[in-house]
Amino acid sequence: MKTFQSTVYINKPAEVIYNFLSDMNNHEKLMPADDISEWKSITDEASFMIRNMIRLSLKIDERFVNEEIKIVPAEKPPFDIELKWTLSPDGNATNVLYVITADLNMMMNIVASGPLQKLADNETANLFNLLS
Repeated sequence: MKTFQSTVYINKPAEVIYNFLSDMNNHEKLMPADDISEWKSITDEASFMIRNMIRLSLKIDERFVNEEIKIVPAEKPPFDIELKWTLSPDGNATNVLYVITADLNMMMNIVASGPLQKLADNETANLFNLLS
């Protein structure tokens, strides 16, 4: 399993960030616009293409109010993947950790590692920009 992670500190309560992240419709705003296409979503699920390379269909699997949101494949992906947002309150601010875990074979590791790390970094940067 390969792990890609990114962190950000946002000057908002965990509740505000959790409410935003718990709706998959909001996740399109977090994605790198140049790399994502064909976005479709409802509250608990989203599907999209990453750079015309991989189609992912994801769903929220677990929610721990104001603490964590776990997202897993809704349909069989080209590789196993899990996305997890973990919120750690710090007074009226929140430390946000975003972790993408993917089971990549050697070929997929070469092809997908860069885009997955970019995805993690872009999502946390966009979350910060949207909610700060």
